[in-house]
Amino acid sequence: MKLGIIGFPQSGKTTLFNALTRGHAPTTASAGRIEVHTAVVDVPDPRVDSLSAMFKPKKTIYAKVTYADIAGLEGGAAKSGFAGPLLNQLTQMDGLIHVVRCFADDSVPHPSGSVGPARDIISMDAELLLNDLITVERKLERLAEERKKGGTDKALNERQTAVFTRLHEILSAEKPLRGVEISAEEEKHLSGFGLLTRKPLLVLLNLGEGQTGPEVQTDSPIVALQGKLEMEIAQLPPDDASVFMQEYGITELSLNRMIKISYDLLDQQSFFTVGEDEVRAWTTKRSATAVEAAGEIHTDLAHGFVRAEVVACQDLLELGGMAEAKSKGKLRLEGKEYIVTDGDIVHIRFNV
Repeated sequence: MKLGIIGFPQSGKTTLFNALTRGHAPTTASAGRIEVHTAVVDVPDPRVDSLSAMFKPKKTIYAKVTYADIAGLEGGAAKSGFAGPLLNQLTQMDGLIHVVRCFADDSVPHPSGSVGPARDIISMDAELLLNDLITVERKLERLAEERKKGGTDKALNERQTAVFTRLHEILSAEKPLRGVEISAEEEKHLSGFGLLTRKPLLVLLNLGEGQTGPEVQTDSPIVALQGKLEMEIAQLPPDDASVFMQEYGITELSLNRMIKISYDLLDQQSFFTVGEDEVRAWTTKRSATAVEAAGEIHTDLAHGFVRAEVVACQDLLELGGMAEAKSKGKLRLEGKEYIVTDGDIVHIRFNV
């Protein structure tokens, strides 16, 4: 699960990145250079802590999420399509977090001359949409050239032309591709294009200390936080951070909140494997089948899948162990088509 942090210069992208990752990446502007800071973060989960306390394993492994702070995106960058290195970084992301500046600071001038969250949201949406429109138009031009030259698969050309024409109509109406129904067949034609407005997008309002979030209009989910303050707390030793949080009335750091929101954004959930050797959290999409979850652990488990032993984490913790869960009928056998739910503890029976 990889999320790209984007935003216009001086919006506080790296400040947010440091708050999320407890890092110390320099927050100075990159002057248009393509720079990427990446960090892998453990997903805090009290269920993992409780399971670890029960099984006392040699290793406890939390689920992971990767955040990438992507610098180099400026207003007007998409007029001829984003530069190759920038587009390459953006297309690798599973989702995007748009950091929108709401704080005022005379020492850090806004590149547009004034702070305008609503304007910046509209501008970023337009940049992403324009880049996709250019990408789709270029593909349609290539398909038209292929038809003129002949010698290509005419049926394939027609199918691809139909797909990209439909996307062109949507983008031309200034609508993102996020939420547009794409069939499995159409998905094959879009593979490798990395259209940015298809990616889930979260708008993050970066507030100044004590500032409340402004009202803005967007179809994307919105969260507001005090980026600089939370970065400073995240960089403190744990005891000092606790005192600081109490003083400012902060009950939960952005790290925890953002990961939960990231899961919702990408439609992800956690399931667990447990034992004396290891307690581990795994990430899979919501609505994943048992065999798909097995594949997250190892492809051999998916190929040789026989059955899945499943018990809800809450049931196991309440009953006190696997033997008790089995005696109460809470441990059950499920087949390939079983839909895994958040918090399931899964043991795969397989034969390879």
